[in-house]
Amino acid sequence: MTTPRRRAYLSLRSAPLLSRLRSEASSFQTRSFSSSNQGGCSGMGLRKCGSSATRPGPFDPSSWRYFDSRAVGIPTEAIPRYAWIVLKTLKQKGFASYLVGGCVRDLLLKRVPKDFDVITTASLQQIKKMVFKRCIIIGKRFPICQVNMHGSIIEISSFSINANNVKGSGDLDHSEELECYRKGDILLWQNSMKRDFTINGLFFNPFNFRIYDYVNGVRDIRKNKVCTVIPACVSFNEDPARILRGLRIAARLGFRVSSETSAAIRDLSSSIIHLDKSRLVMEMNYLLSYGAAESSVRLLQKYGLLDILLPFQAAYLSDQIKDKSDDRDLMLMKLLANIDKLLSADRPCHSSLWLALLAFHIALVNSPQDALVIRAFATLMYFGSWKRTINFLKQDIGPPAAYVPETLRPSRSNLDNVMEQTSHLASLVKSSVDTLTSLDVLQQSLARYSEASQFPGLASISLAYISTPYCSSYKQDSISS
Repeated sequence: MTTPRRRAYLSLRSAPLLSRLRSEASSFQTRSFSSSNQGGCSGMGLRKCGSSATRPGPFDPSSWRYFDSRAVGIPTEAIPRYAWIVLKTLKQKGFASYLVGGCVRDLLLKRVPKDFDVITTASLQQIKKMVFKRCIIIGKRFPICQVNMHGSIIEISSFSINANNVKGSGDLDHSEELECYRKGDILLWQNSMKRDFTINGLFFNPFNFRIYDYVNGVRDIRKNKVCTVIPACVSFNEDPARILRGLRIAARLGFRVSSETSAAIRDLSSSIIHLDKSRLVMEMNYLLSYGAAESSVRLLQKYGLLDILLPFQAAYLSDQIKDKSDDRDLMLMKLLANIDKLLSADRPCHSSLWLALLAFHIALVNSPQDALVIRAFATLMYFGSWKRTINFLKQDIGPPAAYVPETLRPSRSNLDNVMEQTSHLASLVKSSVDTLTSLDVLQQSLARYSEASQFPGLASISLAYISTPYCSSYKQDSISS
C-alpha cells in the first residue's frame, strides 16, 4: 500500500501532467460550449449529471470547472462602464480582481444584474490607501469597501478577509494536495467555500474571459436549483439570514430549492427570530420590492416563515385556500402579482409601497367594502384628484372585480355617495397600519382566524413590530381631494 508521504511525492511529481490535463479539460469544455445552444443556460455544454451526482466536498478538484464567457454568450458590453473602471484600476495597481456572486449568475442567465460585486487580492487597507482613497469601509464581521463610481455603488471585498477561516466545510488542511494546484485556484476555491449558495459561488475574470466554478454553481444554474455550498443545516446555523436569501433567489429566478436545503429551511425556520430586526426588515424589503413579491410570499407560506414575518397574511392565506387548489384568485395574491408587473431587480420600489398595499388589504379583510368603492379608491390613488376619478368611474368599463371576503355583494353604492364611502375607506386603510405596528391590534385581527399561528416568539419578532418607522411615515400621509 502506498504511504501518505509516498502519495504526496507522486502527486508533486505529476503536477505538470495534472496541469496539462486540466488545460485540456478546460479546452474541451470551451469547445462544447461553442457548439451548444447559445440561447441560455439550458444549452450549456456541461457534463451530464444524473441524480447520483454528489455535491462538492471540502476538497474536490474533480468538480472544478472553467468556462469561456464568450462561449456562454456573455458579451463584454454586459458589464457596465463603472464596473470596468473598478476592475481596470485594480489591475493597473497590480491586483487581481474578479466579478463575483449574483452578478455572474445573472449574466449567465441573460438577466440584468441589480449590482456588480468585485473581489480582489488587495487588502481593504490597500484599496483605501492605494486605489480608491474616497471609498468607505463598512461592516464588522465581513467588512467591504464601497466605491461610488459615476453614481453607482460597487462593493469590493478582499480575499484576505478570513482567508483561512472556512466554516462548516470540514477539515480543510490539505497542504499536501494543495501543492499540486495553482495558488490562484486555491484562493478562489477557499473563497467559494464561504459562499451561501452554489449559484452565487462563481468568479468571472473579464480580462481573460474565464468563469471559475469550484462548487458546481453552473450545473445548478442549468438545473434551476438553489443549493447551499456547505451542508444546509450548517450554513443556516452559521447565518440564519441565508434562509430568507435562498427563498428570495428562488422566488426571483423561478428556481426550485434542493431537497437538502428545503429540509433544513423547514427545520431551522424559527432561527430567523435571532436575526437583528433591521436585518429582517432589509430581507423582507428584498423579498417584496424587486418584482417577485407574489412568489416570495408563496414560498414564505410554504416553509412556515410567513407566520413569523407577516402573521396576519399567513392566517388569511391559510383560511382562504382551505377549499382551493390555487391561490392566484385571492385578492392578496392578485395585488402582489400586479405590483410585481411594475417592478424588477433593477427597478425596485420603496418599502412604503408594499407596506401600504398590505394595509389596504387588511382594511378590506376586516371591513369589506362595495366593489365600486374599492375601484374609486384605487382610481383616486392613480389620478390623485376626485374630478378625474369621477370621470373615470362614469366610463363603461365593465363591473368591478369581486373578491371574498374583501368585497360586499351586490353593489349598493353609486356615484352620489361614493366620495364619502371612499374617504371612509381611506381612513380604514390608515388605521389598518396599526396591524403592522401595534402588537395588540395584530392579535385582535388574528382573533378572527381560529387556526392562527401560535408561534411563542411571534409578538417579539413579527414584521408588525419591526416595521414601525416605515409604517408611521405612511400614516402621516393623507389622501387629498
